[in-house]
Amino acid sequence: MATISDIEWTEVTWNPVTGCSIMSAGCTNCYAMRMAARLQSMDHPSYRNLTRKSGRRHVWTGNVNLVEHALELPRSWKKPRIVFVNSMSDLFHPNVPFEFIEQVWSVMEVESRHTFQLLTKRPDRMREFLISRQRAVARNVWIGTSVEDARVKDRIRFLRQCPAEVRFVSFEPLIGDVGRVSLSGIDWAIVGGESGPNSRPMSEAWVNRIYDLCRASGVSFFFKQWGGVNKKKTGREYRGQTWDEMPVREFA
Repeated sequence: MATISDIEWTEVTWNPVTGCSIMSAGCTNCYAMRMAARLQSMDHPSYRNLTRKSGRRHVWTGNVNLVEHALELPRSWKKPRIVFVNSMSDLFHPNVPFEFIEQVWSVMEVESRHTFQLLTKRPDRMREFLISRQRAVARNVWIGTSVEDARVKDRIRFLRQCPAEVRFVSFEPLIGDVGRVSLSGIDWAIVGGESGPNSRPMSEAWVNRIYDLCRASGVSFFFKQWGGVNKKKTGREYRGQTWDEMPVREFA
């Protein structure tokens, strides 16, 4: 359950959990939901019972699969990697028990040569896990949350309440203005438009607001894509250049 990734801000994806639920407007055209439906149709054992047909598309059922054999994968990688944790799920989905999250957490702590990027739409549950289990966030674990518009910007507040070396916000798919928001305590921002079928357009004004916030707050700015049905055609340039800023990840 690991795949070399074409996501611009990571190197490999690692999925010890599969399956999710639609939580907010940013989930409507989720690429992982479409991919899970294809893998389920192929009877892939890690993707059974994760999606159902709703009209002309497949949607998450809310079921999750705990892929225990995937826990061993980071141990097999000899060279350090940048690892996106659960590109096909959310580690802090309510159906993932804290006991299993403990196992994932322990792997990330032990495999300190890798940098793990953990992105969740549920930073409140991540905070609950850290407090209730008295767990720290290892220096090689970056924690982040997704914010698609102003309606869910409160996720940043919960993320800020989780002590970590690196905190990041993925403003992707950016489907609306984020409004007045503080990036205090945030180290990295990823911005990207929605891509694929039925993708919703992203306004340059929305990107400008986040860019200005990053410059004012000293936050690294990564522009992933404009998106659209053909994301290669719309490209990655913003203000005449590509923006691939990353937080420092070389730890002493």
